[in-house]
Amino acid sequence: MRQYGVLSWQQARAHGLRQTDIRCLLRGGEWGRPYRQVYAVRSLLSPMGSPDRLRSGVMAAQLALGPHAFAAGETAALLWGMQGLPRWDGREAHMVVPALGAQRHVTGITLHSWDTPAEELTEIGGCIRVTRPGRTLRDTLLRVDRDTAVCLMDSALNQGLVRQEEFEELERANRRRRGCVNVRRWWSLADSRSQSALETRIRLVCVDGGLPPDELQRRFVDGSGRTLAVVDFWWEASRLIGEADGLGPHSSPRALARDRERQNALQRWYPDARIVRFTWQDLRRPEYILAAVAGTGS
Repeated sequence: MRQYGVLSWQQARAHGLRQTDIRCLLRGGEWGRPYRQVYAVRSLLSPMGSPDRLRSGVMAAQLALGPHAFAAGETAALLWGMQGLPRWDGREAHMVVPALGAQRHVTGITLHSWDTPAEELTEIGGCIRVTRPGRTLRDTLLRVDRDTAVCLMDSALNQGLVRQEEFEELERANRRRRGCVNVRRWWSLADSRSQSALETRIRLVCVDGGLPPDELQRRFVDGSGRTLAVVDFWWEASRLIGEADGLGPHSSPRALARDRERQNALQRWYPDARIVRFTWQDLRRPEYILAAVAGTGS
């Protein structure tokens, strides 16, 4: 069974390794020990920041806690690829264990004892136990701020992990849990068309400022009907195109050239449209975003 480069003491012994062998591997640096009696084979670990490295961390936590433990909350959301949370720090894992074992303390693992029916659990990669997307979403929303919550909802909808029709049931299942009153107001803000956390956060700034976009993912075509671009935001009255600019200083020259050609084509075919672009840094200045949308910025 693939375990993403980690194994337990019992598994090592079952493969013929003695205690002295394990100590030698640890001293030599070939193996690491993320938790007591859990080992990581460094040559088999994926690079930090990759999905499989996260799976290695969760698998190690699962081995440390026992076969009934499973990933939940923020860690489960990252496993499902929901956007909006900070990248995994390489250390902390949110796990659930049966109620009787919830008093254990394991450094690097945040333990929860949430009552989770078996039908709300599944496996990823054939060995990692995790809450299903809907359960993951409703657990995580109770622990984050509004903007992060809406990012997670948008991402889950956009990827097809949950459906809009499920929201009422998910909200109902969260009633009487701490934080549910705030979350109840956030479900209606979700939009499945949002394709990134940056898009969601810019949209929320505009909604809060009374300037919500009329359309998301608006398609623009040339004279022959060929698609020139699908833009992130569109304000009809002001003929304004808004773009959440995820291109950074390390973007490839090809990506930068393609983006420039796309914008030039839009300006050529739609000369009456104005184009504004926003980056992650702009979120620190919501007043700047609103002024740009309103056409009052410098």
